[in-house]
Amino acid sequence: MSNPYPNLTQRPPRSARAKLGGYVILPRVLDKGRALLAGKNGEFNYDCPMDRHVLKFLGISAADLLKELKKGKGDGEILAWIKKNQKNKHQPWEIEAWSAYHEKRGPDSDKETAEFFTNMLVKGGGAKREDIKAWFDLLDLDDYVTFGGKP
Repeated sequence: MSNPYPNLTQRPPRSARAKLGGYVILPRVLDKGRALLAGKNGEFNYDCPMDRHVLKFLGISAADLLKELKKGKGDGEILAWIKKNQKNKHQPWEIEAWSAYHEKRGPDSDKETAEFFTNMLVKGGGAKREDIKAWFDLLDLDDYVTFGGKP
């Protein structure tokens, strides 16, 4: 990685669909952590609820991961550190199943979560879009629109 600190005021982090070591969400978390360290995270929050899904699955803390990112490590080095330090070890099939679940995961059935999802969809200009069903769909739309794209 030539510039380990992305500027998220100029472009979004990687999609939550992007994978590292088979884990979805993880590359996005790394981008947000690195940008936070550089003071260039814009409106993107490190250790948000979605980030916590992968951190919990791995059994590593956001603070510990940020300490490693501060050392300027690239994605491969961070993945090696995660494999060595994660509390929750998983078989490849478990990682694949976990990632597949999150790729398809939509809002929970509770009213508050459904309303939050719908409000974000409307805010992003996608109220009439029938293809936005999962959180990753919504994040991709939000990232696209935030940086000038048309819904």
